[in-house]
Order: sequence, then structure tokens, then C-alpha cells
Amino acid sequence: MNQMLSFFFAPSILSAGTGVSPWIVVLIGIIALGAGIAGGYFLYKLYLKKTVGTAEQQAETILRNAKHEAKTLKKEAIQEAREENQKLKHEQERQFRERNSELQKQENRLNQKEEALDKKEELFLKKFDQLDAKQKNLADRQADLDRRQAEIDRSGELIQQELQRVAGLSRDEAKQILMDSLAAEARKDAAGIVRKIEAEAKEQGERKAREIISVAIQRCASDQVSETTVTTVPLPNDELKGRLIGREGRNIRALENATGVELIIDDTPEVVILSGFDPVRRQIARITIEKLIADGRIHPARIEEMVEKVKRDMDITIKDAGEAASFDSGVFGLHPELIKLLGRLKYRTSYGQNVLNHSLEVSYIAGIMAAELGLDVALAKRGALLHDIGKAVDQEVEGTHMQIGADLAKKYKESKEVVNCIASHHGDVEPLTVEAVIVAAADAVSGARPGARRESLENYVKRLEKLEEIANSFNGVQKSYAVQAGREIRIIVKPEVVNDETTVLLAKDIARKIEEELEYPGQIKVNVIREVRSVDIAK
Repeated sequence: MNQMLSFFFAPSILSAGTGVSPWIVVLIGIIALGAGIAGGYFLYKLYLKKTVGTAEQQAETILRNAKHEAKTLKKEAIQEAREENQKLKHEQERQFRERNSELQKQENRLNQKEEALDKKEELFLKKFDQLDAKQKNLADRQADLDRRQAEIDRSGELIQQELQRVAGLSRDEAKQILMDSLAAEARKDAAGIVRKIEAEAKEQGERKAREIISVAIQRCASDQVSETTVTTVPLPNDELKGRLIGREGRNIRALENATGVELIIDDTPEVVILSGFDPVRRQIARITIEKLIADGRIHPARIEEMVEKVKRDMDITIKDAGEAASFDSGVFGLHPELIKLLGRLKYRTSYGQNVLNHSLEVSYIAGIMAAELGLDVALAKRGALLHDIGKAVDQEVEGTHMQIGADLAKKYKESKEVVNCIASHHGDVEPLTVEAVIVAAADAVSGARPGARRESLENYVKRLEKLEEIANSFNGVQKSYAVQAGREIRIIVKPEVVNDETTVLLAKDIARKIEEELEYPGQIKVNVIREVRSVDIAK
């Protein structure tokens, strides 16, 4: 602002110093300013004209270059279009040739199929004509057969009439004789067929069964204990008999009341006999007497105290025996009460066979059989181990040991398959699983093998006599002998009454009657023997 004020006031200052009029100075300034502006404008016009000319030259150059490049690109584009058109033309021609070739091949195939169909049609017509001819031939032959059958029927009637006249038999009588003859012949043929089928079935089935059972028996063995209702207790000397009896018999009465076992003290030297049906009670009484003898104090109070102590120890022993059996057989998860019942079987015998050892043996055999057949080994072993569990309490509960055992298994939450194994192992209940059948078979194997069981001499003799009596009751039997401790019956038949074919039916009938009328452990082999002896004397 100061500069502008100085510019306007400068002429006045200058004129004041020089004596010139200030307006002259302003006018001169204005003229100088207009001359400067005009010169600047002229110079700007010259520069602009020069710049525009240069730009126009550059634009013309660019335009010429663009036209040249456009012509070049046009030529290249036309050339590329021609080449692309040529390629498309060649490709279309190639595809046309391929389609034409494929159509030609299809046409050839259709022609071949048409020729094949024509040939098949000709062959079909030819076969149809042949079939028509055969049908006509068959119709003719059928008519001829009908005519011949009518002639045969007429001839048969004439023959029957002639046979009735010659034989003096009526038609019904002759028919009955013929039917009896045919029935006998059919029975003979049936026996032969049965014999052949049984031989083939036995050859295959027995070989496999023998192999499985023999493997099962060889892989397990159990010691057997003879069945008894008495237990003997050895004494160091006979003086102890009097101490056991006590004053006026009070000691022996205390023992019998506390144990439930009868003490027999007789003239047998250095021996006391314990009699009772319950083996656990006999065991408790035996251990009690042995401890009293070792302790030396024998009186009613001490007897009762000792009996209670032995009972507690016996409960532990029974539980340990059950747990050992469960562990040895590989059957786990049993209810504690079933473990105790299983341990009680250690002191239970049946037909001279210890029931716990028998149950273990049946479990081993059933497990081996199930493994050989690819079945449920755990189920078979569990059902087999518990199959005789009812015998632990069968002297205290009414019913068969199968039903008692099944009820116990249900009570302690065993599966229905295990319950069925227990209930069906003697055939009283229908087995529902193959494992139940295996348990029954393993039980039979364990109980029937030689040496496994013993029975009283009286029952043994009666069974053998009944066995021979059943065999002798059949027509044609000459002699019969019970052998192999009653496990086989050998039957000698009359050769003039029983032929070779009917021996098969006779053996089956005898075996069926033995099953119905006789009770026996294991199985009995029925062996029918027929022989013909011709004797002559040379003189």
C-alpha cells in the first residue's frame, strides 16, 4: 500500500523538486504504461503465432503417421481375417469329412444288422416250420399211444379175468396180495435207502462231530470225586471218642444241633463218621471236630463258638471257590450271590461227579465247541458254567435243578439266552439258540465220558437188566447183551426172520423204545448183528 501511495505521490514530490507540473509527469507515466502494455501484447501475439504454427505442424505430422499406421493395420487385419477364414474353412472341411465317415460307418452297421435280422427271420421261419411238423408228428404219436393204451387196458381186463378164473381169487383178494407184496418190497427198498442215507450222513457228520468233541475233551480234564453222604474224621486215639460224646452225651448233642449233621461213633478204631445229605454241613462239622481236637477244649459252649467261627470261614471259602471258578472259566460280571452259589457246588456231587468241577469242564468244552463253530464263545461258557447252579439249593427249594437254576439266573439279571441255556440243557425246554444246544452237548460229553460218573451197584444192575429186556421184547431178536458198562447193547437176531435191510429199522425201533422207557446218563449204542451159519458133517 505504501508503494502505491508512493507511486501516485511521486510526481508531486518530483515536480516539487524540479518545478515541473505534476500532471505532465502523470501523463508521461500513463503514456509509458500504455507503450509497455502494447509492446507486451505484441510480443505475446508473436509468441502465440509461433506456438500455434509449431502445434499445427506437429498435428499434421501425427495425422500423417496415423493414416499410415491405419493403412498398415487395415492391411494386417485383412490378412489375418483371410488366414482365419482359411483355417475355419479347412476345419469345417475336416469335420465334414469325419461326419461323413461316421455316417458311412453307421450306415454299414445298420446294413449288417439288417442282414443279420433277415437271416434270423429266415432261421425262425424255418424252425417254426420244423416245430409245426414236430407238433403234427407228436399228435400222431399221441393218438397212436392212446390207441395202444386202450388195447392194453382191454388186454389187462382179459388177463385179470383169466387170472381170477385160473387162481380162483377175486379181484380184491388179488389186489390185496399184490399190495402186501408191494408194501414188503417198498419197506425193503426204504430200509436200503435209509441205510444208505444214514451211512452218508454219519460219514460226514460223525467225522466233524468226532473231531470237534475229541479236541474239546483232549483240551480239558477234571478230577472226579465219588458221591457220598458220609464223611470220616480220623482221630489220634480212641480216647477222644468219649470226649466227643461228653457227659451224658451233651457234647455230641451240641455238635449235632449246631451243625445239623449226625455223628456216628461206633467200634471202628480211631474214626468218627459224619452222616448228612448236605455236604456243606458235613464239611463244617469235619473242620469243627478237627479244630476242637487240636484245641483240646471240648464242651458245648466251645463247640458252639467253634461252629460259628467255622461257618464264617466256610462262607469265605465258598466265595473264594466261586470267584476262582469264575476266573478259571473266563466268565466275569457274575452277581455276588451267583458267585456264592457257584462256590457251594464245590461241596456238591452228582452221580459221583463233583458239580463245580463238572461245571468248569462243561464250560471249557462248550467254549471250545463254540469257537470251532464260530459262535458266541462268551455266551456258551457263561451258560455252561451256570447250567447246574440250581443244584446248589435243590435240596432246599422245590423243583428240578434246571427250573431252579433258570429262576436264579432271572433273579440276578442274567440274559434270556443264558437262562435258556440253563433251562434247556436236559431237553425239558426248547433251546432258543445254538449256544444252548452246545451247552447241552457239552454237559452230555462231560457226564457220559468213561469214568466221569458212578452209580450204585443196584441201580446199575437194574438198568442193564431193563436194557436187555427192552431189546428182547422185539420180534426176531435171539439174544441181547448189555456191554461197555451199559453204554452199548449188542443184539443178535434170527437170520430167518430178520433180513439185512430190516436190521436198520429194528435198530432204530429199539433205540426209540430205550429213549422212551429208560433213564440213563450219556448215550447208548444199539448194535444189531445178523449172521448165517451153515454147518454140515463130513462122514
